[in-house]
Amino acid sequence: MVDIFLTNSLTRKKEKFEPINRQSVGMYTCGPTVYYYPHIGNWRTFFFEDILRRVLIYNGCQVVQVMNATDVGHLTGDNVGDADLGEDRMEAAAKREGKTAWDIANFYIKDFLESREKLNIQTPEHFVRATDHIEDQINLIKRLEEKELTYVTKMGVYFDVSKFPSYGKLGGQKMIDKRAATREELKEDSEKKNPFDFALWKFSYPGGRSFDSAQDDAASRRHMEWDSPWGKGFPGWHIECSAMSMKYLGETLDIHTGGVDHIAIHHTNEIAQSEGATGKPFTKYWLHGEFLKVDGGRMGKSLGNAYTLHDIENKGYEALALRYLYLTAHYRDSLNFTWDSLSSAQIALNKLREQVLAAKTQITRTLLSTEKRKKVDDYSIRFVNAVNDDLNTPQALAVLWEALKSNIPSEDKYDLALSFDEVLGLKLAEVQDIKVEIPEEIRKLLIDRDKLRLEGKFEESDKLRRSIEEKGFTLEDTQAGTVVRPLRGSK
Repeated sequence: MVDIFLTNSLTRKKEKFEPINRQSVGMYTCGPTVYYYPHIGNWRTFFFEDILRRVLIYNGCQVVQVMNATDVGHLTGDNVGDADLGEDRMEAAAKREGKTAWDIANFYIKDFLESREKLNIQTPEHFVRATDHIEDQINLIKRLEEKELTYVTKMGVYFDVSKFPSYGKLGGQKMIDKRAATREELKEDSEKKNPFDFALWKFSYPGGRSFDSAQDDAASRRHMEWDSPWGKGFPGWHIECSAMSMKYLGETLDIHTGGVDHIAIHHTNEIAQSEGATGKPFTKYWLHGEFLKVDGGRMGKSLGNAYTLHDIENKGYEALALRYLYLTAHYRDSLNFTWDSLSSAQIALNKLREQVLAAKTQITRTLLSTEKRKKVDDYSIRFVNAVNDDLNTPQALAVLWEALKSNIPSEDKYDLALSFDEVLGLKLAEVQDIKVEIPEEIRKLLIDRDKLRLEGKFEESDKLRRSIEEKGFTLEDTQAGTVVRPLRGSK
């Protein structure tokens, strides 16, 4: 294995990756909360985790990946900096759609799996649901209780952060100070000893063990609740990841990943409860993907720009065009999504396919000169160096393009493309030559646009261009004329 370097959020440094067991790498990746469709910011995180997995495998590592599906316990309060406030997202979705929380979970898990395949994100060895591991979570809470790291209030069972001196080490003091500022006015439970104490188990109703008949009727009961030693209720958001990761990967993980929004609360709390229970380091390497912006600003449902993969496809783009767009930015850098940038990604993907197809159809298997063999080897080395340098996908993509445009033999271009695509995941091995029929309506619009451009009426010609694109075709103006392609490229 060539040396791999990863930026560890825990140490805030780029470090050489050295797995605990050289025979196998254990990786836990925070998955979706299955109350709705993931937005393209969520998918960027899942994509970066997929690139990490592919790079490890490309280097000869055996990977055991665990991804969770949160189908209980994730409350709406994390939007205001407190994961213990608000309503369970699954229960809220059930009310919104007139279904049970179980139906909601099953529907959105199915959609997630189908969408993951469209984005060519590899299947983890273990895709696990929180509701299938309630006993594991209860047992972990018991271990914490035995170590006197918990206390009970009328709302639930809490972790006492005052008894874990290194609390907040993942985000640092600045992160803790920032959280303190946002939590100052949040008083969800007057019995909490510290605003940073977090729920391990939430009671279905305040009071925990006592239920009167008015509370416990069928209409007001939660869809998801379980008996526990402390009272009927459900697990807190954080405990599932600790319980499930340690069940499948052991008490110390090689790698734990997620979005940067998980550092301050979710992953900080995971560390506290895991290390509090075991007395061992929880994770050796923490990796976090940066936010996705939309039109240069924040993405959010209230802003109407929390686009889903379905929104992408409904506009005629491929899921793989979104994957290509993700490849153009480093996972630790913010990426700005616009519809124009997605169009550019779709065009670039189509051009890449054309280059790969051209190389495939021109294969002759000629004997390589020493000079060209050196070039081929150099492209391979540069690609590996790029992806092994903290998953530098923009540089890796640039190496692929350079190789395809070089003067090395077509068979070597094709072989390199397929090899590199083991990491990039653009399905280049499936490229086929597809004859494109241009509808007569589009041909007429093209003629009208060319006429307007000759007359210097560029604003009007741009309107026709947009009209053509809305009908599912992209245009590229070249010296040889205008090249027309379907927006949805060959697969």
